[in-house]
Amino acid sequence: MLAILSALLPTFALIVVGYVLRERRFLPDSFWPGAEKLTYFITFPALLFSNTAKADLGSLPLLGIATAMLGTIAICTALILVVRPVLKVSAPTFSSLVQGAIRPNTYIGLAVAAALLGTHGLTVTALCVALVVPTVNVISVLACAHLGENDRKPGVLSLLRDVAKNPLLMACVLGSLFNVLGIGLPPIIGPFLEVLGRAALPIGLLAVGAGLDLSAARRAGFPVGVSSVGKLVLSPAIAAGLCLMLGLPDIELAAVVLYAALPCSASAYVLARLMGGDAQMMASIITVHTLLAIITMPVIAILTQAV
Repeated sequence: MLAILSALLPTFALIVVGYVLRERRFLPDSFWPGAEKLTYFITFPALLFSNTAKADLGSLPLLGIATAMLGTIAICTALILVVRPVLKVSAPTFSSLVQGAIRPNTYIGLAVAAALLGTHGLTVTALCVALVVPTVNVISVLACAHLGENDRKPGVLSLLRDVAKNPLLMACVLGSLFNVLGIGLPPIIGPFLEVLGRAALPIGLLAVGAGLDLSAARRAGFPVGVSSVGKLVLSPAIAAGLCLMLGLPDIELAAVVLYAALPCSASAYVLARLMGGDAQMMASIITVHTLLAIITMPVIAILTQAV
């Protein structure tokens, strides 16, 4: 237990530091959008590419990981649709709840995997990113398009084009391609990307903390509570059940379960705002999820060690 807490608490401490830095105006507010852009387009893609390009993908139970991860998303999506009548919320608000049920904060996921599960766990998490990013983006855009207050009804081709341009997904795909072709990490460029990728986790986690909105968290009500239990407790429980049914090895099980237990991503707020979802509800979900994950994720990590 102590080893798990020692690995995870620095990750969440960086989130707290990011929040404090923004609240204290230690850095100008203009710094944080640039830091998020740098993380999203440069440092995290470098980390994902370098890791997948040199990983031993042949040793991974790819089908089992994909089944457990995508199965969890499918079940969670179905469950939030089933409970919609109970929640009694507007269509735009429900579109935000759909996002809250399935969108993971990849920054936290990669940091937790690197701290707790080592290189092999980080590789499994990178595979989860490649599987989950396109899936949840398609579901989220469809939910916002059909439930949000907007006149945008994206076609299939435009939707797929938007997903394909995601830099995190492209980094995983290119890294896997270099891996399969036997290229691995190219000389000079490879070490450069590895060094660049080391900046991803601290900058990304600081940006997560800077994006927290405690005033939005104070407005949280019953729907946010349902969302929190679903994403932080039910989702990892479903993932664990599927992993056990599929007989996944310990590291793979831990990586999939922890990825399923991640709080909602801040990118969900941007989509809700742009496509007529309930942006205030989305801000509440993101903040409450992130704060509660400081407690739930160490507990889930300990439980995965006991399985």
